[in-house]
Amino acid sequence: MEEVVRRWWNGSWGRLARRDVWLVRQTRWKVIARAGDSETGKVLRWEFDTQRDAGLMVERLLRADAAGQWREQQVGGPRPEPSSRM
Repeated sequence: MEEVVRRWWNGSWGRLARRDVWLVRQTRWKVIARAGDSETGKVLRWEFDTQRDAGLMVERLLRADAAGQWREQQVGGPRPEPSSRM
Protein backbone atom coordinates (compact mmCIF):
# COMPACT_ATOMS: atom_id res chain seq x y z
CA MET A 1 0.00 0.00 0.00
CA GLU A 2 1.43 3.34 -1.06
CA GLU A 3 0.75 6.60 0.78
CA VAL A 4 1.35 10.00 -0.80
CA VAL A 5 2.87 11.98 2.06
CA ARG A 6 3.51 15.30 0.29
CA ARG A 7 3.16 16.67 -3.23
CA TRP A 8 4.38 19.74 -5.14
CA TRP A 9 3.92 21.24 -8.61
CA ASN A 10 5.60 24.19 -10.24
CA GLY A 11 2.39 26.10 -11.04
CA SER A 12 2.76 25.81 -14.82
CA TRP A 13 -0.13 24.30 -16.77
CA GLY A 14 1.62 23.87 -20.12
CA ARG A 15 2.32 20.29 -21.15
CA LEU A 16 6.03 20.98 -21.64
CA ALA A 17 6.60 23.33 -18.69
CA ARG A 18 4.66 21.48 -15.96
CA ARG A 19 6.66 19.68 -13.26
CA ASP A 20 5.31 17.47 -10.43
CA VAL A 21 7.09 15.87 -7.45
CA TRP A 22 5.55 13.33 -5.05
CA LEU A 23 6.93 12.00 -1.75
CA VAL A 24 5.49 8.49 -1.38
CA ARG A 25 5.87 6.06 1.52
CA GLN A 26 5.57 2.33 1.04
CA THR A 27 7.89 -0.08 2.81
CA ARG A 28 10.62 2.23 1.60
CA TRP A 29 10.36 5.92 0.78
CA LYS A 30 9.87 6.81 -2.88
CA VAL A 31 10.33 10.08 -4.72
CA ILE A 32 8.57 10.37 -8.07
CA ALA A 33 9.16 13.26 -10.46
CA ARG A 34 7.37 13.94 -13.73
CA ALA A 35 8.33 16.42 -16.46
CA GLY A 36 5.43 17.27 -18.75
CA ASP A 37 1.79 16.21 -18.65
CA SER A 38 0.30 12.88 -17.57
CA GLU A 39 -0.01 11.58 -21.14
CA THR A 40 3.41 12.33 -22.60
CA GLY A 41 5.54 13.29 -19.59
CA LYS A 42 8.71 11.53 -18.51
CA VAL A 43 8.50 9.91 -15.05
CA LEU A 44 11.57 9.21 -12.90
CA ARG A 45 11.54 7.29 -9.60
CA TRP A 46 13.98 6.88 -6.72
CA GLU A 47 13.71 4.71 -3.57
CA PHE A 48 15.25 5.49 -0.18
CA ASP A 49 15.52 3.72 3.16
CA THR A 50 14.86 6.86 5.23
CA GLN A 51 12.51 9.83 5.05
CA ARG A 52 15.53 12.13 5.47
CA ASP A 53 17.25 10.80 2.36
CA ALA A 54 14.00 11.02 0.36
CA GLY A 55 13.49 14.58 1.62
CA LEU A 56 16.97 15.56 0.46
CA MET A 57 16.12 14.32 -3.06
CA VAL A 58 12.86 16.31 -3.03
CA GLU A 59 14.78 19.44 -2.02
CA ARG A 60 17.27 18.82 -4.83
CA LEU A 61 14.45 18.46 -7.37
CA LEU A 62 12.69 21.61 -6.16
CA ARG A 63 15.95 23.60 -6.44
CA ALA A 64 16.51 22.46 -10.03
CA ASP A 65 15.99 25.06 -12.72
CA ALA A 66 12.37 24.78 -13.92
CA ALA A 67 9.67 27.13 -15.14
CA GLY A 68 7.09 28.39 -12.66
CA GLN A 69 7.09 28.53 -8.87
CA TRP A 70 6.79 25.37 -6.75
CA ARG A 71 3.61 25.03 -4.66
CA GLU A 72 2.79 22.21 -2.29
CA GLN A 73 -0.53 20.53 -3.05
CA GLN A 74 -2.98 18.67 -0.86
CA VAL A 75 -2.15 14.98 -0.50
CA GLY A 76 -4.59 12.63 -2.18
CA GLY A 77 -4.36 14.01 -5.71
CA PRO A 78 -3.60 11.79 -8.69
CA ARG A 79 -0.25 10.02 -8.77
CA PRO A 80 1.75 9.58 -11.96
CA GLU A 81 0.86 6.61 -14.10
CA PRO A 82 3.55 4.02 -14.80
CA SER A 83 5.53 4.97 -17.86
CA SER A 84 7.86 3.04 -20.11
CA ARG A 85 9.53 6.33 -21.15
CA MET A 86 12.21 6.39 -18.44
